[in-house]
Amino acid sequence: METYVVGGAVRDEMLGLPVQDRDYVVVGSTPEEMVKQGFRPVGRDFPVFLHPQTHEEYALARTERKTAPGYHGFAFHASPDVTLEQDLQRRDLTINAMARDGSGRLIDPYHGADDLGEGVLRHVSPAFAEDPVRILRVARFAARFDFTVAPETHALMVQMVRDGEANALVAERVWQELAKGLMEKTPSAMFAILRDCGALARVLPQIDALYDDGQAGEAMIALDAAAAGTAALDVRFAALLRVLEPEAVEALCAKLKAPAACRDLALLAARHGNAIADGAELDAEALMQVLEATDAWRRPERFRDLMEAALAGVADAGASRKRLCVAHDVALAVDAGVVARTQKSPDGIKAAVAEARLAAIRAAIG
Repeated sequence: METYVVGGAVRDEMLGLPVQDRDYVVVGSTPEEMVKQGFRPVGRDFPVFLHPQTHEEYALARTERKTAPGYHGFAFHASPDVTLEQDLQRRDLTINAMARDGSGRLIDPYHGADDLGEGVLRHVSPAFAEDPVRILRVARFAARFDFTVAPETHALMVQMVRDGEANALVAERVWQELAKGLMEKTPSAMFAILRDCGALARVLPQIDALYDDGQAGEAMIALDAAAAGTAALDVRFAALLRVLEPEAVEALCAKLKAPAACRDLALLAARHGNAIADGAELDAEALMQVLEATDAWRRPERFRDLMEAALAGVADAGASRKRLCVAHDVALAVDAGVVARTQKSPDGIKAAVAEARLAAIRAAIG
């Protein structure tokens, strides 16, 4: 029985990056032996165990075989005679197919260290084509590391799209990879890779259409600007989609089954992003309309997120942000309770509070 650290932990350590999680492969053991040593089985599809003390994941070395279209159609084989090299061969990219033994020695049968040094994303074997999720992963790694895709890997991805493999991707997996990619340092690179291989039109057609309409540049500038400002996921998503029509945002979010917070902020950005970007030029009445339409009174934190998404990458965004923040702050400071006590009807209260807020904005912006 031999144990090896594999995959992302080896890759990130070689890049000098923090290692968040370590995955282990065990060669020469059986599920019974693992349980006997105190490991707790947790894998449903193949033998994965939690270490009794560290609770890190240990998987028995395995091979896999494609049995049906999509990414669910796999049969796994795990036994003591499966070698480390066989286990590494089933992985997606050479930079993820390296291992270290207990003494720290690097095992690199597919030359991942060379590709890591050259900044290249290259598939390990033709079996890459059996899992369409790997197209998304390649694009995500390009956004994370600013690596290029090897020509033969790009060609294989193009063929996978032509063969319809990308059509088998379900919303949950697309969103999972998209959300991770949006949180990388250069998320626009992910979309460029997906566009180049044809997958973007299959999984994110509304974004793919931006390239044909000449709006992709603005969307990607906004997205990368939001990423540079370490924005949260919903802000980055909204910055990307703000150039779309609201109907297109709704359709894309439904296709992706996007979380409600991401969907709602993206819709607000699509509907009100232009007005917010022009905030420096808005008069008191227009500012009041934006604040009311975006529910800024009840959701002030979301309004700040909306401004961040709408102003990402916008020239002279500071002036618009300042004017909007001033208007929001003074309007929010109006004591609705005091105003309400001067009115006799609910309708009168609502109108009086609105007028008081508008007066406060007029006074604040001159």
